[in-house]
Amino acid sequence: MIDDAPDTAGATPPAAPQIRQTALVERHRELGARLIDFAGWEMPVSYSGILEEHKAVRERVGLFDLSHMGEVWVSGAGAGSGLAASVVSDPTRLAEGRAHYSMICAADGGIIDDLIVYRVAGERFMVVPNASNREPVAAALRERLQGHDAALDDASLRTSLVAVQGPRAAELLQPLTDVDLASLKYYAIAAGHAYGQPALIARTGYTGEDGFELFVDWDLAVPIWDALLEAGAPFGIMPCGLGARDTLRLEAGMPLYGNELGRDTNPYEAGLGRVVKLDKPNDFVGRAALEQVAANGPAKMLVGLQMRGRSIARHGYPMSVPADAGATGVITSGAPSPTLGVPIAMGYLPPADTSVGTMVEVTVRAMQVEADVVQLPFYKRS
Repeated sequence: MIDDAPDTAGATPPAAPQIRQTALVERHRELGARLIDFAGWEMPVSYSGILEEHKAVRERVGLFDLSHMGEVWVSGAGAGSGLAASVVSDPTRLAEGRAHYSMICAADGGIIDDLIVYRVAGERFMVVPNASNREPVAAALRERLQGHDAALDDASLRTSLVAVQGPRAAELLQPLTDVDLASLKYYAIAAGHAYGQPALIARTGYTGEDGFELFVDWDLAVPIWDALLEAGAPFGIMPCGLGARDTLRLEAGMPLYGNELGRDTNPYEAGLGRVVKLDKPNDFVGRAALEQVAANGPAKMLVGLQMRGRSIARHGYPMSVPADAGATGVITSGAPSPTLGVPIAMGYLPPADTSVGTMVEVTVRAMQVEADVVQLPFYKRS
């Protein structure tokens, strides 16, 4: 037998993928954060503890470094129409200074990523994808914008993103900015200054609370972070990591890509069919497939679950519906709810078994644990 495999003796092994760091990584270390590799970025998962950080956001204000998220700019005379042909929403309907939640889908209707699209000024839009999907989203947009008078600029690696979230966020931020926060509506964005530095300030977030996200040049993150921590001390501000961000968004019933959303899921299955604008004049990738789902109904549906007892349902755990022999589903996210004091979860079930009050059994460590389908979101601020 002839062995034609290459001789690798003495060869240099391939370099491990480089983990990126945000401009605030040293601040995180100084604050005692536990850092992990998240989507190729070294990010803080917690500082003082997930429970304490979660409660700070619900009751006071929390500070987040979200600089791993993407910022992709689309501009030009055909920017709006080009985006409308690329995503399921219709960015041409956005007023200047407003934003909306959207998704970019494949031809079969599967979700490539969920996004926020901001119309910052005229035919100048900022698209914010998840960190893990920045490159696929930028590549898909670049391809789909061909034929439109629009230019794409991926500014992700030169943009920092800092967020203040919680009921006292506006009270904290207002003295540090020249943007009138009282007039800045939810899902709106304005150009101004934060701590004297140029910033785009958006009233958006991923926690279920009021809050603001500050887009700044990469190196400006450090002085703005420091200023917010100092000014926030009287408000009981706490730096918060990805752990609290996850429990906060779960309580608010917000989906996470890779859990509730993915290439094997379409917007209607995720309960987000309202985002899809089938009435827009622009054709878009995935339209035919999504029209079929809209007409025939989804094959599965996302539900909220409250566990009976203290067992925690985790991502990937199977579940079944005893009242419907053979009906099975899967948990997509689960955790103890710090606000409600009970374990909660989200997952997919057959449409016939998604009524509130339906009892399901979740397999937790080879045990069948009962849970009830409940209305989403689990938590909604007053």
